[in-house]
Amino acid sequence: MRNSHRNVLFSTLAVASLALTGCSAGSPDASKDSADPAAMSSPAAAAATPLAQAPQLAVVDAADGAGAPSAVAHPTASGSKASGAPAQKSGLKVDSFDKRTGRAVISGPPKDSKPSPAKVSAGDVIASAPAPGAPSGVLAKVTEVVGTTDHGTEVHTEPATLNALLGASKAEGKVAVDPAAVQVEPLLSGVKVSWAKRGDIHFGPEGAKLPIGNLRVDVGTSIATAEGAPASAGASVHGFVQLAPEVNFSYDGRGTDGRAPGTASLGLSGDWSAQWELKGRAAASTEAAPLRIPFAKLHADPVINVGPVPVVVNLDLTCYLQVDGDGRISVDVEQGVKGDFTVGGSYSRAKGWTPVSESDIKGTPVKATATAEGQVKAALGAEASVGLYGQVGVTGSVAPYLRAQGSVQASTGAGKPSVDGKWAAFGGVDVNGALQLHLSIFGTPLFERSLPLPGIHKEWRLAGSR
Repeated sequence: MRNSHRNVLFSTLAVASLALTGCSAGSPDASKDSADPAAMSSPAAAAATPLAQAPQLAVVDAADGAGAPSAVAHPTASGSKASGAPAQKSGLKVDSFDKRTGRAVISGPPKDSKPSPAKVSAGDVIASAPAPGAPSGVLAKVTEVVGTTDHGTEVHTEPATLNALLGASKAEGKVAVDPAAVQVEPLLSGVKVSWAKRGDIHFGPEGAKLPIGNLRVDVGTSIATAEGAPASAGASVHGFVQLAPEVNFSYDGRGTDGRAPGTASLGLSGDWSAQWELKGRAAASTEAAPLRIPFAKLHADPVINVGPVPVVVNLDLTCYLQVDGDGRISVDVEQGVKGDFTVGGSYSRAKGWTPVSESDIKGTPVKATATAEGQVKAALGAEASVGLYGQVGVTGSVAPYLRAQGSVQASTGAGKPSVDGKWAAFGGVDVNGALQLHLSIFGTPLFERSLPLPGIHKEWRLAGSR
């Protein structure tokens, strides 16, 4: 995928995930906060900011920047509205947070190695990196200061929106996800994980071979064969998925009236490569759908700094095998694929929310053999979800596949191709997904159903008879 497409997609996802963020701060009614002017920047302040003079905020990996535990935007003197100016770095720390009730304990910079009370007021909007009780971060507005405790200041909160912190500023950028920070849970025996990061640090059996920033998961497993099939017909899938995920984020609050940003987006994209082999007589399907075999779950909560504001991005990927075979055709098909993909959502005041999906994945045959009559299809894919502060904003599935069908026997590979009958082997890729409902974090209008991503289906011929 081209960079321009990738940026648009990531921006889209950023918006979607961010919108979800507003739901994580306690109150289940996210739409209430979306319409609450107290949680948004002042219309007069935003509209009065000339486009050329709006602050340009950097978007960087929090691990690389001079970050702070939190960022806070204070109310105006009247206490009725946020100031409209971007938030500032803060030494305040969220020591505990109850997502269900919105109760939080916030402390100031420690004194004598002990937590100190925090100077917070009703109307303050705070964004925090992951904290006890809030592993996905906190984005909330203080509604009441209850009092001091041994651990800090106890407050009640409700969900907030990002434009209360970013105001009339502009931000755009993409941040690579550190593969070393990705938690991998193998779901099948024999799954192997490898990664390579900056500083010439590698992990796993293939780590030394991987490009910087890449994560690789290898898998091999047997698949059911048709009842009564000979032992020689045993079916299996072996291969690997390798990717370098990136998060794209954009926000532009310039020249707006405070009700919503002019544009925003959130997305997930990355380089993708895989190679796998389907072999034998697979009879793997159910009455309703192909057989899906998840083999690894991946999770990461990278924090990106948008200016002074820590934005917590939640990424989940499930790598899976999916096989649909009638158990009659015997195949030995191997394919390699490379390319990139993007899934996400973007918002503009003129068009509202728009789902985005892109894929530039292409395949090359390594070998292909088909014997007997029948058909089989196998995919080696990943299902991803992207959100902010613990709320899912976008889901997407990227699934390269192999498909073979035939009526007699044919083969390609080493030596001269031979064909007796009709057969064909194909490679392809399917990209699907949706924007979710919880997109209120920027104060944008909510839609009442999930919006499907534009589906992508591409297929190419690998081998076969004429």
